[in-house]
Amino acid sequence: MKEINLYSDGSSLGNPGPGGWGTILEYNGKEKELCGGENNTTNNQMELIGVIEGLKALKEPCIVNVISDSTYVVKAINEWLDGWIKNNWKNSTKKPVKNLELWKEYLKVSKIHKINAFWVKGHAGHEHNERCDILARTFAENLKKQGEENE
Repeated sequence: MKEINLYSDGSSLGNPGPGGWGTILEYNGKEKELCGGENNTTNNQMELIGVIEGLKALKEPCIVNVISDSTYVVKAINEWLDGWIKNNWKNSTKKPVKNLELWKEYLKVSKIHKINAFWVKGHAGHEHNERCDILARTFAENLKKQGEENE
């Protein structure tokens, strides 16, 4: 099984507001950059969509090291998801899990892979995290600019 590093970051200008995600897939010294966004979204949604879109881009089952500065995404993958599923998509305080449809999509696209999630400190000089941040922020800023031009 190939081992891939999936670096991802999300950005939202306002919460909600225009947002972007940036992802880098790294395998065997080669890198592929992906980015996208939405007009009315949250930072956590963009963080998670970045991971989902990175997984969708993989063409075969892989060992995937998800590297993100999102505590929300990393803790959900490593600690919370199993409990949410057992508790019928309720969190530890019995409230409905936020971003339910995105988490269901994550489960669908991740099931063929072996996922390991790792947290890195954001804005701390980590090369790939910084690049993902630029991809995400630039996409969000372009969406915001387009929205202002259409007003």
